[in-house]
Amino acid sequence: MAQQNSFIVDVDLRSHENNLFHRTREIDRERLIVRRGQPFSITVQLSDSLPHKHQLELVLHLGKQDEVVIKVQRQRGTGDKWWFNQQEAQSEILLTLHSPADAIIGQYYLSVLLMSLDGRIVEKINEISFHLLFNPWCKDDVVYLPDEKLLHEYVMNEDGVIFMGTWDYIRSIPWNYGQFEDFVMDICFEVLDNSKEALQNFKMDIERRSDPVHISRIITAMVNANGDRGVLIGRWKQPYLDGVAPNRWTGSVPILRKWSKDGIKAVKYGQCWVFAGVACTVLRCLGIPTRLITNFASAHDVDGNLSIDFVEDFESREEKNDSSWNFHCWVESWMRRDDLPKGNEGWQVLDPTPQELSDGEFCCGPCPVSAIKEGNLGVKYDAPFIFAEVNADIIYWRFLPGGQKQKIRVDQRSVGRNISTKSIYGNGREDVTLLYKYPEGSKEEREVYKKAGRRVTHHTDGKVAPARLNLLIKHPNPVFGTDFDVILEVTNEGCDDTNVHLTVHAIAVTYNSLHQGECQRQMNNVTVSAQKAHKEVLHFRYEDYSKCVSEHHLIRVKALAEAQGDSLPLMAVADIPLNMPELHIQVLGKAFVWEQLTAYVSFTNPLPVPLTGGVFTLEGAGLLSETQIYVQDVISPGQKVSVKISFTPMRTGVRTLLVDFDSDRLKDVKGVASVVVRKKYRNTIPV
Repeated sequence: MAQQNSFIVDVDLRSHENNLFHRTREIDRERLIVRRGQPFSITVQLSDSLPHKHQLELVLHLGKQDEVVIKVQRQRGTGDKWWFNQQEAQSEILLTLHSPADAIIGQYYLSVLLMSLDGRIVEKINEISFHLLFNPWCKDDVVYLPDEKLLHEYVMNEDGVIFMGTWDYIRSIPWNYGQFEDFVMDICFEVLDNSKEALQNFKMDIERRSDPVHISRIITAMVNANGDRGVLIGRWKQPYLDGVAPNRWTGSVPILRKWSKDGIKAVKYGQCWVFAGVACTVLRCLGIPTRLITNFASAHDVDGNLSIDFVEDFESREEKNDSSWNFHCWVESWMRRDDLPKGNEGWQVLDPTPQELSDGEFCCGPCPVSAIKEGNLGVKYDAPFIFAEVNADIIYWRFLPGGQKQKIRVDQRSVGRNISTKSIYGNGREDVTLLYKYPEGSKEEREVYKKAGRRVTHHTDGKVAPARLNLLIKHPNPVFGTDFDVILEVTNEGCDDTNVHLTVHAIAVTYNSLHQGECQRQMNNVTVSAQKAHKEVLHFRYEDYSKCVSEHHLIRVKALAEAQGDSLPLMAVADIPLNMPELHIQVLGKAFVWEQLTAYVSFTNPLPVPLTGGVFTLEGAGLLSETQIYVQDVISPGQKVSVKISFTPMRTGVRTLLVDFDSDRLKDVKGVASVVVRKKYRNTIPV
């Protein structure tokens, strides 16, 4: 650092000690990484005692061309300034630097200057750098979160669980956030540096990086690659031949590393849970408490009328603007909103999935969860769109023979169900629905709807559904690869027999309701006896539905029952998720840091057909980087295949090994195992 014969011999950043106190040791033990609003100390070593009436000055630089320069004050002033104090001990000076709780986050370059009495620079050392992050442990930081359990989960935990499926059959997959893996922090700042804001005016953008509202909004835009240098390209239907299928990913780290390694080139491909997983990694790494949210039966309201309109003619494969997704993932970040009135602090919705433009960019949020619950749709940012995601009505229409459009069903209760996040007490599900909306049917709910401009009731052309009839779709929870039956039941609770025209349509859909192909269609005229039930059975055979089912393994059954007379038809819709088998993981022996560990992963083909092109993908924060093992042979029906993997754990603690299996006919098979990595203490025998 210092020149020969210089007075300043060296500067010790005391990274081990500082990083431990600032809870950044998991990121790096050699580089200095600290959190704002919390002091840290460095040591300046001198060749001799400080000359009489000479003093040290500190100057901070940010940006590639020193766009921001900060002179560190020698004594404490106002709370929004950097300052330092010093303790001298012979030829060593301990400098303690104090950053304000609203300091700019990023990479700083520190200059240490030896100044003479007349203000001349006697010596100067420049080659000192450190990183500053948000500090949710500091009560003056706007991201302060006063609960150690929540901080452990939403900042420090690298292992996640993402909930998927349907509202009445919720499943989960593991996700490796890996925010403390090697060079992930550097990539996070690289993401910020490549935003439109940074490229247009780097100085102005850096000056705004003290604000988590600004940072988080940029992250939602940059995680997707729509219109900028973002990380991920979204694709919601096959093929994915020129990239990685979204369901193949098991964590954020390979995505971020590939984006950076390929020269800021967007990675193919992502869907909502992948976008949300990557955003969660970046935000946690920067120090903003963040959790991943799944909203089941999530509405995508394009025209802003707080309703989702479907035209059901049971014939076409029409592409709709409005849509209802079986689930949709976003993230919430914790922060105080000084740009909004009081009452808007706390969890903020951030959605990095590119859906609609916000101020000309494909980003969404931050929007206070409390504003969504109270129907305050004028609050920044994107409150109407998010409110509709959890509150919109679903209105079903059909065209009559004369061309008129008839409203056949209004569903005011299905959207926004079982809103979920990972529990802080383990891998279970925590339901946060009541943070977003009041209980269904409550007085508060009606008041919120009125405030938000949503109609409380919808008329259906003056007609009513036949009260004596009920329509129900019953189905099992089938396993992908098996045959199963779905039962359509029409119950007549009236006193007279009723003639009913039944139409049943089964289609394969993606999780966001894109039609993939027809599985089955049936039309019948039946007589339902008074006080009786009529059942129609639909047989689903693997050899038939496997030809059209998407990688989301989802079949949607829609039924329409039209009774004789001038009454509205009955309509029922059921989504049937096809369950996937699990991988079995066996870890041999105890795990110690920097000692080789062996695990076996096994899988049995549940399908009645052989599998080819099998590949196991493994990764785990602190265990191993993404690794692929290919299965060369054909896997016959019922055959068990097992692979061996050896790796060397790099960090202690409870770690998670994630495994994914994919093949030509069976994809998205997951497995997970916990690994307790210990530090090995060697016994020493005194001589």
